Amino acid sequence: MNLVERFFPDSTQECVRAGRFRSVPQLTRAVEAYMAARNEQPKPYRWKVDGAKILAKVQCAREALARAVQN
Repeated sequence: MNLVERFFPDSTQECVRAGRFRSVPQLTRAVEAYMAARNEQPKPYRWKVDGAKILAKVQCAREALARAVQN
């Protein structure tokens, strides 16, 4: 799920914030053109973090949550 969630900030940065739009139809056309171009030359998302580091962060978050619940 995180890799899917990563797509939306990327598309926002590369398409929406990079342009100026005077209407919703103009924005819609820009997003559709961006998606078409991206589909022509797709770039796969890949994990860049070691799984052990992710699990360590999950454990740290669980411990923090357990402490918060106890207080």
